[in-house]
Amino acid sequence: MRFKTSAVSRLSRRQLLGGLAATGAAVTLASATVASGAVPSGDGRGKGQAGRKGKARADDGLRVELPAPTGPYPVGMTELHLVDQGREERWGPGVRELMVSVWYPARKDAGTDAAQAPYMRPGAAEVFGAGAERILKVEHGAVDWGGFPTYAREGAAVARGLGRRPVVLYSPGMYNERTLDTGAVVELAGQGYVVVTVDPTYEAHAVEFPGGRVVEPSPEIGRIEPVAERNKAALEVRVADVRFVLDRLEVLARGGNPDAGGRRLPSGLGAALDMARVGMFGHSLGGMATAEAMRLDRRIRAGANLDGPLGYDWSDPDQLLPVAHSGLDRPFLLMGAWLVTTSERLPHTHEHSPSWRAFWQNSTGWKRDLWVREAEHNSFTDYEIVLPALAEHLTLPEGLRKQMIGTVDPARFTASRRAYLTAFFDRHLRGLHRPLLDGPSPRHPDVRFIG
Repeated sequence: MRFKTSAVSRLSRRQLLGGLAATGAAVTLASATVASGAVPSGDGRGKGQAGRKGKARADDGLRVELPAPTGPYPVGMTELHLVDQGREERWGPGVRELMVSVWYPARKDAGTDAAQAPYMRPGAAEVFGAGAERILKVEHGAVDWGGFPTYAREGAAVARGLGRRPVVLYSPGMYNERTLDTGAVVELAGQGYVVVTVDPTYEAHAVEFPGGRVVEPSPEIGRIEPVAERNKAALEVRVADVRFVLDRLEVLARGGNPDAGGRRLPSGLGAALDMARVGMFGHSLGGMATAEAMRLDRRIRAGANLDGPLGYDWSDPDQLLPVAHSGLDRPFLLMGAWLVTTSERLPHTHEHSPSWRAFWQNSTGWKRDLWVREAEHNSFTDYEIVLPALAEHLTLPEGLRKQMIGTVDPARFTASRRAYLTAFFDRHLRGLHRPLLDGPSPRHPDVRFIG
């Protein structure tokens, strides 16, 4: 199945601000960033670029309501500031610093003693919003990026009698924030997992540290050419981040406090981590990081890649990741939409993608390949819900929604994606039988089993 690629679709994977596609022609393919890409931040106030419609008000901004978690547990969230004193920062001064969020099953009374966790911190939301407004062509403040409901309570106590629970890490797409799959993250936490989301400092569009310090993307990353070398460099840093985070989570599980500032952590958090049952999933570059981290670190027992290539260049079959050559002997889930090359669109499956094909042939562990024909690259993030919601109240650039998230039904596919991720980790981290993984389901008609 092959389709000719238009100029717009060739650019779509590269001209993104944390997942928001840039539709203008100002950024060329040669200078644009890759995978989930980025548009540089700036004042980007979008003055008079497009009108509003509906009841949205500029004084408070639109707040998109993500799907609520369906599990038996309320959700809590806390942040950790992690500093790797043994690793020099590749993209900036000093040593490597990370911000991670830990999402976990909370007590039933969590809503009475803790504030709602923000979707983004104010400083990060301001920086992210400035660039997003320019792409969406809306006025400043049209969207309250920090105010989306997360259904989680910040600092809430861990659920009583929880015991040790499986731990799942999440890595976002290139230049993306760790918040951009909150819908899937809170679903897993509500089902009983401890989910740790990791920001790629100096690569994510905005990372906010304690005290309000915001770190934006380093220009050093964008200067690396060719594209394959840029991706390789970013991936190496990501994988080292993941392994360091696992080290610090082990400290937490032993009763220590890995936070660089020694901030107080929620009661019972460390005792809830089962570091013998660790999984990981990621989108785009985050999916690449998931596979490579599993290759190098056997602490990760199961992984899922959401539409990420397993090569350093989307269109070059000879630029494969080491994990594509070696394969994995542990469970791995592939979910894809479309593979965009310089001349055509191919289903992003192991039958059409050279990197996925090599990985599939070389992997001896349990594996599934799921394809969603009507989806696009950012359907595997919160933007599957966010963009349609914004379009109800704002006039967005023509074609933006289809370019980013395709024509798949947003609510239905989001429910499906959350269901398959939960079933995957249930089977491979908790040992539960989940028939959903055995074949197509009429409840999830958008998802096709390729293998």
